Amino acid sequence: MQRTALTAVAIAALTVTACKDETISGFADRKDNWVLQELDREPFDAVATISFPEPGRIFGQAPCNRYSSEQKAPYPWFEIGPVAATRMACDALPLEQAFFDALGQMRQIEVLDDTLIMSNDAGRQMVFRVQN
Repeated sequence: MQRTALTAVAIAALTVTACKDETISGFADRKDNWVLQELDREPFDAVATISFPEPGRIFGQAPCNRYSSEQKAPYPWFEIGPVAATRMACDALPLEQAFFDALGQMRQIEVLDDTLIMSNDAGRQMVFRVQN
C-alpha cells in the first residue's frame, strides 16, 4: 500500500512540474511588449517587437509583418520553431529579413528589469526594452 501511495505522489509531482511554463513566457511579464533597440550592437532603424503572452509562444510585429512562433527551450535558453508571418510588403523588408535571421540564431535570453537581451555563442545580440 505504501508503494502505491509513493507512486501516486511521484506522478502528481511530475504532473505539476510538467504544467509549469519554463520558457521565457514563464519568467517575463506576459503583458510586456518588448521593442528592439539594438541588433548586433547597432541601433535598429525600424520598429520590431516581441512578446510572450502564452506559455511557449512568441508574438510580435516585425518591420512589415505580424509574426508568431513556438519557444521550445527552457529559460535562459532560447530556441524558436518555424515563424509564421503575414506577407505584406513594405520598404523595410531588408530590415525585416535581418530581424528574422537574427531571431532564428539567438540561443540565450535574459530579462533584466525593463531590458531583454538575446544572444548566441557567435557574438550576435538583440537588445529589447519594454514599450511604455
